[in-house]
Amino acid sequence: MRRSNARTVNPSLEAKKDMDRIKLPFRSTRPGFRSPNSKHSNPRSRFCLSTSFSVALVLFCYILFFGDKNQESKRYGVVIDGGSTGTRIHVFKYEVRNGSLVLDFSEKGLVSMRVNPGLSAYAEEPEKAGAAVAELMEFAKRNIPREKWAYTEVRLMATAGMRLLKHGYQERILNACRKILKASGFKFHDDWAAVISGSDEGLYAWVVANYALGTLGAEPAQTTGIIELGGASAQVTFVSNEPMPPEFSRKVKFGNFTYNLYSHSLLHFGQNVAFDLLKESLVSGGQELATESIRREKLMDPCTPRGYAPNKDTLKLSPTSLIEKNRYLSTLLASGNFSECRSAALKLLQKDQDRCSYPTCYIGSTFIPKLKGKFLATENFFHTSKFFGLDQRAFLSDLVVSGQQFCAEDWSKLAQKYNSLEEEDLLRYCFSSAYIVAMLHDSLGIALDDQRIGYANQVHDIPLDWALGAFILQSAAELDASSDWMATVIGGYRRVQLSA
Repeated sequence: MRRSNARTVNPSLEAKKDMDRIKLPFRSTRPGFRSPNSKHSNPRSRFCLSTSFSVALVLFCYILFFGDKNQESKRYGVVIDGGSTGTRIHVFKYEVRNGSLVLDFSEKGLVSMRVNPGLSAYAEEPEKAGAAVAELMEFAKRNIPREKWAYTEVRLMATAGMRLLKHGYQERILNACRKILKASGFKFHDDWAAVISGSDEGLYAWVVANYALGTLGAEPAQTTGIIELGGASAQVTFVSNEPMPPEFSRKVKFGNFTYNLYSHSLLHFGQNVAFDLLKESLVSGGQELATESIRREKLMDPCTPRGYAPNKDTLKLSPTSLIEKNRYLSTLLASGNFSECRSAALKLLQKDQDRCSYPTCYIGSTFIPKLKGKFLATENFFHTSKFFGLDQRAFLSDLVVSGQQFCAEDWSKLAQKYNSLEEEDLLRYCFSSAYIVAMLHDSLGIALDDQRIGYANQVHDIPLDWALGAFILQSAAELDASSDWMATVIGGYRRVQLSA
């Protein structure tokens, strides 16, 4: 679960410095060493001294003329991920060798920093969004040599949080950010700061996941699908042979294969937005999402552990719900019931299903084909499973057990046991466990004991961050702009031909 009000920096990142230059060894003067001009010096001494001097001169010349070539071959790229709960900058180091992209996944080659809240929080004060981006660019400057700034491209890609805003608010925020980026000293064009589509976000996540797994360029059946659970949206992307409406279809060529991908972003179905919608419904008396057992004189909140007393200031409701909030706040009672929370979450996921105009709508009124193959569940899927101490290959049934125990526990005991967590974060785990089961099992049909799904945010040394997938595709496109995103991508043992 991500924290909502803290600025965080990867601990290893602040120690990042330029690569050490080669240093010449110096030999200390030994007592009794005679000058070569001394009449007592012998030919062997003169030869050794001459050889040492020659070696030192060669090393000096090498460093002078070639020593910085390796550093000069290093290139950098910057992608700013404007997420719903925070904004994260990624600084990538890479090289181009023989026309091929070589990515550096070491701690010094891939660094990031995050600030909270997300850009969408500044709808009424867009200049604060610019200030947040300015802080991130200072981080970039500390991690990229000054002489590289003018050649380093910076792209800002905003996601679901910004997609929820009206266009006018989006542009005001983006313009404030563009002003900072244009003055940063880095390479930037106005159209490099934009709100990307959910389909693109899912595609980028799929690219980096299969890149990390080494399955790009492999048979379509060998690839792995991605299910992301972000704060404001959820993304589903995987290879499907089913006929699908064009707005959900993406064709991507890697190597000798063309992959027919289903890719879509489920806006409003991210964990945080769904949690707020459910709470708002309960407080406002929205009985359409409530189960029969919740419809009582006192409004029950099954997604909050019993004993928790809600704070009026922490409830996130829309302005139109403020009157209803005051009306029902006194009757809201935390009941901590996993099964009822799961049922309420499922009703939320099934809302508007009666408006479905496609063959299948597993979530809302959106078309989703039947899930086939292996999947990685990332973002809040991973954070929730990690909180409960579950293995990355744990079954959904394990999450059911953990969620039942957590939801049924008294809030005072939970607060004491997890005293290092912010209350807002800890409060969500009852809901998140129930919501994940309702989404993956009750909606998408993944069996409780299905081994096809794993929970991860990193594979080997590669983080499963869609921003890295975007960087890979864009960098590859620049290597061969004449062939519409065609290039060779190399990363360790992974080598693929890609185009999109």
